[in-house]
Amino acid sequence: MANYICIGVPYYIGERNSERTEVDAMKTGGIASELGAQWVDIQPNFTTDVKPIITINRALAETITAYPEYIPLIFASDCVSVLGAMKGLERYRPAVLWYDAHGDFNTWETTPSGFLGGMPLAMLVGRGDMTYMNGVGLAPISEKDVMISDARDLDPDESVSLLESFVNYLPDIDDLLTEPLPNKPLYVHFDTDVVDIKEMPAVGYPAPGGPTVEQTAATLKRVARDAQVVGALFSLWNSTLPGADRSYQATLQLVRALVANNK
Repeated sequence: MANYICIGVPYYIGERNSERTEVDAMKTGGIASELGAQWVDIQPNFTTDVKPIITINRALAETITAYPEYIPLIFASDCVSVLGAMKGLERYRPAVLWYDAHGDFNTWETTPSGFLGGMPLAMLVGRGDMTYMNGVGLAPISEKDVMISDARDLDPDESVSLLESFVNYLPDIDDLLTEPLPNKPLYVHFDTDVVDIKEMPAVGYPAPGGPTVEQTAATLKRVARDAQVVGALFSLWNSTLPGADRSYQATLQLVRALVANNK
């Protein structure tokens, strides 16, 4: 039976928005109690001149390392929190399994929008601006240690970068039912917008299509069964959008799928 620690990161691209309550929903909904786990909210120190995103990720890394005997289940409002998650898990040198409707593989040179939330996977493998990686003290990982599934909505130059990289790109999420998984500790990064918007409607950057909750849950169960999962982050829905409660229920189903074999 695995021991979990649930960690709340209620910040979106460096800011706390009182209207964004998805992390609080996971906390008050009792997922930690269901797993026999403690819930811990990170405590960033914003009194310094450090960029807020760096401060938040440092706090997340410190929280993970404070509980070395536990598997962290991180509930965040954006994907940039991967930097703190990976720093906190650095002792494992984990491979990464990235679920997302998007590639998050843009750099400042390829992005059409300038949205930082579309860049963290590129940062993680050493592409583009390393300001945030260096601020957290995180060294890039090998592209060969990354699998990404779905990524059905790619920007044009981002698509070229991803397809020409050494990242293992699996456009069909069902491939995760049979694809060999990394033979090393694994960090699972799960952006809830990977799921079909009919079942996960309250997401900020919806992409038509995508797998069902049931399909996705089946892959998470397989990953939990066949891989050494040492941590996971769920980048949550947007609670200010229509369908937030449905998205909450769908997310609970997916979290339960990942931990089903270890409860």
